Amino acid sequence: MLKKIFLKVEKKENTFNEKELKAIDELLKEKILIKVDENYLINTKYKIGILQVEKNFAILCDLANEHKNIKLNFNDLNGAYNGDLVLAKRIFNPKSQIKAQIIKIYEKNENNILVYVKDNSYISVKESIQLNSKNKINEKNGTVLLIQNKSHEIIKTIGHIDDIKIDEQISLILHNEDYRLNSKIEINSKMDDTNKRIDLTNLPFCTIDPSSAKDHDDAIYFDKEACILYVAIADVSYFVKQNSTLDKMAYKKSTSIYLPSKVLPMLPNELSEDLCSLKEGLNRYAFVSKIYLDKSTFEVLKSEFIETIIKSHKKFSYGRIDRVLANKNDKNSPIETIIFTYLKDLYTITKKIRKKRLQSAYNFESYEHKLKLVNHTLRSVSIEKSTSSHQLIEECMLLANVQASKRLNILGIYRVHDEPSFQEISKLVNDVNSLGLKVKLKKNIYETITHIQQQAKYSSLLEEIDNLIIHAQTQARYSSKKLSHFGLGFSSYSHFTSPIRRYADLILHRILKSKKIPKNIIEICEHISNKEREINKLVWDYEDRKYVRYASNHIGLEIDIKIIDTQKTLGMTYNKVSGMKVFIDNYKGQTLFSKQKVLIKSANIISKKITASIKY
Repeated sequence: MLKKIFLKVEKKENTFNEKELKAIDELLKEKILIKVDENYLINTKYKIGILQVEKNFAILCDLANEHKNIKLNFNDLNGAYNGDLVLAKRIFNPKSQIKAQIIKIYEKNENNILVYVKDNSYISVKESIQLNSKNKINEKNGTVLLIQNKSHEIIKTIGHIDDIKIDEQISLILHNEDYRLNSKIEINSKMDDTNKRIDLTNLPFCTIDPSSAKDHDDAIYFDKEACILYVAIADVSYFVKQNSTLDKMAYKKSTSIYLPSKVLPMLPNELSEDLCSLKEGLNRYAFVSKIYLDKSTFEVLKSEFIETIIKSHKKFSYGRIDRVLANKNDKNSPIETIIFTYLKDLYTITKKIRKKRLQSAYNFESYEHKLKLVNHTLRSVSIEKSTSSHQLIEECMLLANVQASKRLNILGIYRVHDEPSFQEISKLVNDVNSLGLKVKLKKNIYETITHIQQQAKYSSLLEEIDNLIIHAQTQARYSSKKLSHFGLGFSSYSHFTSPIRRYADLILHRILKSKKIPKNIIEICEHISNKEREINKLVWDYEDRKYVRYASNHIGLEIDIKIIDTQKTLGMTYNKVSGMKVFIDNYKGQTLFSKQKVLIKSANIISKKITASIKY
């Protein structure tokens, strides 16, 4: 009720019922409200709002979005937590910035909090805020619990922070994804529309994936004589019917979560790893993008989207195909010889397509850290870079995705990527020049970025500068409107090729089949975009915890780092266990990306902070 009263006061709506007027009388006595003429006003000494807790600070959000929000320090929260309706008192600040302290909690938000026990107190894991609990705390220091926000009653004991097995639960709970651990849904496994499908099982499709892959979204085949590329995608929409329980859960998840050594799939394993997966030697339903290429220019002449039955004749790893493309073939079976022949021809074509595409798009020295865990413990980190086989598959998938987007009208589901702002590009130029290069703004963003990359080739910082360029760009998202994809250089682009692990692709398949746009397509795009960002944060959180546990077991170890943030004095390992971030406690102005030798000093598993000292 109080929230409703304060909202009416903010908006000057004097329509109060008898119960509300009684509450207003109390607020007048407490001088929280004052009366001017016939209007009630909030005393300017105070601020009423909803608390929004971030990682390192909190924000007091204005109820009516009519006034400026106030930033709060954690020591000014007085036991309040995320979502609470609070009363804050403004305090004197000589720097002229608005400051306030929370003095009263009017309404506690209904949610659960992940905490750990320290000195008979509950401390939130996410922000390290001490909660004012009246409950008697009997658990040992370091015990991790899920508690109810209002009563602080224990909902679940997660374990002790020293137990390495709880990292996954911590990351999932912090990002509200722990429901994935026990969501079991019945599925319909019948495959009974064979008469409606085109039989392509005679074509020698193959899958090319990481060696550890269990779900195979896509398979390819190239007909050299006709110059037709077949991109076959798992027909998930056949098994996941719109508005079914299975569909609703897939929408809630929106994407699979890929953790080191483990996948938490968007779909049940029976689908993601079996019925939908394009497994070697088995007939599978597929939605195929059939792309006709010009035999001379390799431009797309036309494309078709057909519902089919296919059979993957062979499953390959990226490494095996890299050897094939480099003419380092092992002994091949007859079917492998057929497949390798068309893959080599296709690779020649996709290299030409890629070269032309990069005239309006960007090619970055990208890599990915792959953490290897043994019994939940970090044992090693490998660096996965884009190779010939990756680029072959990438160009095939890009072709299919672009052709799918062209089937849509103004409204649909698009993957969009906006141009970076002028301010970001200007900052990028300044940052690159601070590294000793001589670059300048060109007449447009594309020319500026390619100019920077060209200059970077003559330095030892090509990879680092590519990362600066990536950070200067906006984040890609899903949109219902037909907008361009800046990074890839496409006027329109959609995600068609991974419906096993992405809900966006499943929606696109349905649209292409039915020619109907979901009524809530704007809401869908916003939801899956937000979910994608949150899942990325979850994976980073989990990986950081594994790095911290490694560091905690190697205090005093000498490691090689490069400085990646001079303001936060942050370094990243590039040799042993690469990708681990450390805070430098004796930083003395070392330049960005300079390489240093440091000693690991401490590692906090709760905060995920690793501290190290540079060896001078």
